[in-house]
Amino acid sequence: MLSEKTIQVIKSTVPVLEIHGTAITKRFYQMMFTAHPELLNIFNHANQHQGRQQTALANAVYAAAVNIEKLESILPVVKQIAHKHRSLGVKPEHYPIVGENLLAAIKDVLGDAATDEIIQAWAEAYGVIADAFIGVEADMYAQAEQQTGGWSGDRAFRVARKVQESDVITSFYLVPEDGGAVASFEPGQYISVKLEIPEEANTHIRQYSLSDSPDKPYYRISVKREDVYQDKPAGKVSNYLHNEIKQGDTLMLSVPAGTFTLDQQDARPVVLISGGVGLTPMVSMLETLAHTNPDRKVTFIHAAQNGNVHALKQQVTDLASRSPQVNVKWCYERPTDADRELGQFDKEGYIDLPWLQQIIATTDASFYFCGPVKFMSTVNRLLKELGVSDSDIHYEFFGPAGSLEQAEPAEPAGVR
Repeated sequence: MLSEKTIQVIKSTVPVLEIHGTAITKRFYQMMFTAHPELLNIFNHANQHQGRQQTALANAVYAAAVNIEKLESILPVVKQIAHKHRSLGVKPEHYPIVGENLLAAIKDVLGDAATDEIIQAWAEAYGVIADAFIGVEADMYAQAEQQTGGWSGDRAFRVARKVQESDVITSFYLVPEDGGAVASFEPGQYISVKLEIPEEANTHIRQYSLSDSPDKPYYRISVKREDVYQDKPAGKVSNYLHNEIKQGDTLMLSVPAGTFTLDQQDARPVVLISGGVGLTPMVSMLETLAHTNPDRKVTFIHAAQNGNVHALKQQVTDLASRSPQVNVKWCYERPTDADRELGQFDKEGYIDLPWLQQIIATTDASFYFCGPVKFMSTVNRLLKELGVSDSDIHYEFFGPAGSLEQAEPAEPAGVR
């Protein structure tokens, strides 16, 4: 337990962290990777270059400081991060390294303002927070290994099938090389894929949502090829998977993880909203509902640029044709001539409030959504304007967690 003095010192740093938090975390990663370059094998380099990891850590540190008197209130965030850590292979021995470099970064950025008293208080607080993470993650590692079909660390899976779903999305059907069972998962969870890419100095790990239901003898991931876009370079891992990985090749996977999961005990209607490749966890949820709870009303809304990049459409359409409780709607931002001729979409442009009001029969439902950050920010705002309670709103960031409020777009957000 932290002393009252330590708590007060930590709370006094909240205004400073609000201003300088990202500068501190940016310096932290620079210092840590210089001293421990082996940790580059764990972290997503793209998120580092884009600043997303630094912002996510700054938000987590800030939340810990604000809630230092009641750290149990941030337990959901701890569990979410712990799932990521377990999936990536973060171990107890990494925490002292993080603590040492985080304290050094605070001192480096704040200079004389980071007094010995402040550094000591944060050292104590970090010890308590690290112990909480280590304890939660230890339970997760044990559960991952001990469950039916579970394993420890990475396990070799063979690409049984590779299917092009759209111009930019390809599915990989993965089965264990050892012929054993696969661990089950909750619809909405993800796996980590670890790749050794030729001529790349470090291992690359990416997390991909499972895009099929848990009752299959395989895992399926549906990966979008990230091409050069504005100031973002092409995705190394997604392009390697699309261009180099073939049927019969081997991928190393972690046990499924993640806190963005479908509540299967809730009998109320469910609304699934996705943009772009954000439909992958939604299809897993829809498949699961169709098999395990066919009487539950489901509204499935998906936004894409057009039919050329719309993946898994036939699977969703087939599910809806067999289940009268499933209502499917497509929104195309820029439909092609073929889309128009075939009438393959329900709305042109963006998801907006009047359209949602026509589709959604009740706000007494569970709402799940996933997609690009600006898309999710728009959906989050629209659901609140509809009167949906915060407790019924659930969403997933692809990558480090962020704030939808901070990402609020000035104009409607499309998908690509």
